[in-house]
Amino acid sequence: MQLGMIGLGRMGGNIVRRLMKRGHTAVVYDRDQKAVAALAAEGAIGAATLEEFVAKLEKPRAAWVMLPAGPITEATVDTLSKLMQADDVIIDGGNSFWQDDVRRGKALKERGLHYVDVGTSGGVWGIERGYCMMIGGEKKAVDRLDPIFAALAPGIGDIPRTGGREGRDPRIEQGYIHAGPVGAGHFVKMIHNGIEYGLMQAYAEGFDVFDKCEYELDKAKIAHLWGQGSVVRSWLCELAALAFEADGNGLESITGYTADSGEGRWTIADATAHDVPTPVITASLYARMRSRGSGDFADRVLAALRNQFGGHAVKRAGRSRGQGGARGRASRGGS
Repeated sequence: MQLGMIGLGRMGGNIVRRLMKRGHTAVVYDRDQKAVAALAAEGAIGAATLEEFVAKLEKPRAAWVMLPAGPITEATVDTLSKLMQADDVIIDGGNSFWQDDVRRGKALKERGLHYVDVGTSGGVWGIERGYCMMIGGEKKAVDRLDPIFAALAPGIGDIPRTGGREGRDPRIEQGYIHAGPVGAGHFVKMIHNGIEYGLMQAYAEGFDVFDKCEYELDKAKIAHLWGQGSVVRSWLCELAALAFEADGNGLESITGYTADSGEGRWTIADATAHDVPTPVITASLYARMRSRGSGDFADRVLAALRNQFGGHAVKRAGRSRGQGGARGRASRGGS
């Protein structure tokens, strides 16, 4: 199947590469023509303008926008909607606010276009491990794109399958889900990222206690240990171990400055609107805000974790680094 990709940063470029490795074809566009040329050299079809990009897509077209949430995504979707034709699909795979999806979906439907929002998790490791996807949109459009989602998803793998699968959507075990109508995908991803804030903060605080205790503890070894059957094991714990190995037991080369993409704020706002208390997520967002003034060790752990899973830049003395887990490009979205 063919997919068009607009935005060839860390996530967009690697999504294209994963698709091509699995036999799909891609038309690619980015304002940075060097990024286009790099993927064209790997087998993608490059385009120099959005007009050329749309012209090279096979009908019915499917164009995936992987750009930072906000004005650039808004402008790109608007331009695409004027170039594409009835029954074409526009996909937003970034971290857009779900209410923006609802508005765009209504506007595009009036023009006969389909709109699909895809909350995408996997960061710089997704090209190898696959992407967990939370998808919103009309069933017809989502089903049409199923070969793309199946190729991008992690798949079942070779671990023993869990029981109780009877009646369950088979997509779930593959690593993706049609969550509901337009906006539902990004809504689920928004809550996912809010939870992620809290999980990361808990790890950061625990390792902060280790850093200040009377024992000389090897944090990388502890994080690796917890990944072996512990009840607190997780991918984030694995990434903490990699961060300590890469930057030292004290993460001395990293400042504690920790940014946020906005999804934690959106989660808290939506929870407040529904009278749902979210003290952990709220406190974790405030901790990130605090880090921008006087970061402590816990803040350095948070910054290192974001760098590991998403390639988000970390502030260092006189420079910043955007490489995550020894791989990745400049950040486009993320938590």
